[in-house]
Formats: sequence, structure tokens, C-alpha cells
Amino acid sequence: MTPFKKIIVFLFLGLLGSFFQVHAESAEISTPPAPTLAASAYILQDFHTGKVLAENNADTRLAPASLTKIMTVYVVFRELSNNHLHLDDLVTISEKAWKTSGSRMFVELGNQVRIEDLLKGVIIQSGNDASVALAEHVGGNEETFADLMNQHAARLGMVNTHFKNSDGLPVDDHYTTARDLAILTASVIKEFPDYYRWFSQKEFTFNKITQQNRNKLLSRDESVDGVKTGFTDEAGYCLVASALREDMRLISVVMGAKDANGRANENQTLLNYGFRFFESHRLYQGKTSLNEARIWKGASKTIALGVADDIYVTIPRRQYKDLKAVINVDKNITAPVEVGAKLGSVKVTLNDTVVADKDLVALNTVEKGNIFQRLSESVMMMMGKSEDGK
Repeated sequence: MTPFKKIIVFLFLGLLGSFFQVHAESAEISTPPAPTLAASAYILQDFHTGKVLAENNADTRLAPASLTKIMTVYVVFRELSNNHLHLDDLVTISEKAWKTSGSRMFVELGNQVRIEDLLKGVIIQSGNDASVALAEHVGGNEETFADLMNQHAARLGMVNTHFKNSDGLPVDDHYTTARDLAILTASVIKEFPDYYRWFSQKEFTFNKITQQNRNKLLSRDESVDGVKTGFTDEAGYCLVASALREDMRLISVVMGAKDANGRANENQTLLNYGFRFFESHRLYQGKTSLNEARIWKGASKTIALGVADDIYVTIPRRQYKDLKAVINVDKNITAPVEVGAKLGSVKVTLNDTVVADKDLVALNTVEKGNIFQRLSESVMMMMGKSEDGK
């Protein structure tokens, strides 16, 4: 080979290497499209940020079947947290609850059952009889309880949801959406972590009858710790699942799958996609000082600033290094200032796209200074001077 040909070959190989390097770098940061599932509707979102990673027909109103019971237990959890109920309280089983069709806990007419047992009967065994018993105990009757369910749905922002009963058995004007169920599930996990652990329980025995949790993912994937299955002929096979891997929690909702294996498989597909291609980070801890700002005319010369709640971001994998954060503090902060007062902002961007934008707030109260402090600092502010006189 002549020297000239060698030069041409080396140049070609160099260009070829550069081509593959550029494309390899592009492949490293690209995120493949979300999978398409065999289901009527679905959604995958990050628990901490609410970022949606995949969705289809997520706002379509559908029959929820026993996914309804997530709201049933949410209402009871709220009553427990307000001390209106206690886990050891006894519920008398009515004829209506005893006769309720479909999946059952097998409570007996006239017996008294602890609220804790009824909750486990709803969550683990999907007992329609237990759902009605709780609804009647809390609301007096199921219609009043359904009204409570709808009030909580509205408060949580479940804008495409309307409940008519506590168990999800087919009835007109009873519907929800995949997105609304994700909102509800996130609220259960956030507000009631002690009760949420029951959703991971694989079996429950009541009245000498042991029943298995119908959520197959609890046995297939150790990171999955909930949440609830559902089925009717109208709704198809449904499953809300949640999984925690390291510090990242995802919530997946699949509605209208073809069979029990299908709803498990489709949820697993969503969860694997989310954990494989995305990551979640806590960037700032809530109620922790991020900055000390100058405050004028106050009993103190500085005030601690931070964010009210933790700031999380959900981003494609391997892009953490590209995050940029900017903290902006208001000028001429003047006492008095109360805890929680907005005094600036924290903005986080990824490749010029805002991924988090939160208020910077006062973490402590600063009262007015004495008359001499206020007068002297008023003069300094008018003269545009800083504390050191420059």
C-alpha cells in the first residue's frame, strides 16, 4: 500500500470512529418510547414528582371494579387518623353486607368484626361484604358513604371520578380513570404509610378461611408492595401496582386487560420500563436551610431560607450531571417576616427544560427590630449601602 493510500485509510477510519462515537453518545442519552400495552387504559408515574412516564387513555372514564376499594379504605384511613374510628372498634354485620355478591371475606350475619380485620378483608381478600360493612359503619348507609368517597375524590383532584358504591360492583354512573387512580394511590401511600403495608400482605385468614392476595406481582417481584386488583365483565381485568427500588417509587395502573396474567404482565412491563430508563433524585430536603439572607429592620440581621417540602426530580438515566439549579433571593427583605413567607425561588433545569420550580420560603420568623435598628437601617437602605458601608 502506498503512503498516500495509507493516509486515506487512516482518515477514513478516523471519521468512522468519530461517527460511531457520536452515535454512541446519542444512544446513551436517548430514552426509547414507552411500551404499548394490551389494555383499555394505563398510566405509569413517579410517586414523588408525579411525572408521567407512560400513558394511554389515562383520562378515559371506565368502570373500576374492585379498584373502587382503594377509595373505600382511604376514607376509613382518614376516619382512623382523625380518631373518629379505632382499629379495635367492632362493626355489626348487616344483612345487606352479609348478602353482598362477588368476592367475599365470609363475614356472618349479626357478628361483630374488628375494623382492622374488615380492612384486611377488603385489601387482601377484596371482600365486597367487608366493604359494605365498613361503608355502613362509617356513613350509616352505603349511599352516604359514597358521598364521602366523592368528596375526597374532588379534594384530591380526581376530576373524572364518580362513585356510587363501596365495592365496585357494576352500577350506572360509577366510573374513574387510570390517572385518577394513580392520584388516589399516591395519596394512600403518602398519607398512611403504616396502613399501606397491608397492601403487600400475600394472604389473610378470617373465620378459619385463608385467601390469597390476587395481586400476582407480590410473588413475582420483591420490589412490588401493592396495591389492588379488580375484575368485572364490564371493567375487564384491572390492577394498580406500586414498586420501590432503591429510593425510586413508581405507580402503575392498568385497566381493561384480557385476563389475570395479562394485568400482571402489563403492569410489570410498565414498571420495568420506568425503572430501566428513568431515575428519581431528591435534590433538596424540605425545611432545611439552603441560604442565609440579609433581612432589614429586624431583630435579627439574617433569615434562613429553604423549601417547604423535599424537591425531587424524575429524569432520564445518566443525565443527572446535566441538571442545573438556580436559587433566586428577593432583594431588600424587610421585617417582620413569618415562617413560610415566599422570599424567592429554586429553579432546576435539564437541558434548558424546567424540571422543578419551587418557592424559597422563610424557615423562621423574624420580628421587627427596635426603633434604633429600624431607623438606622432605613437610612442605610435609602443610601443604598450594605451593612459594611460600602
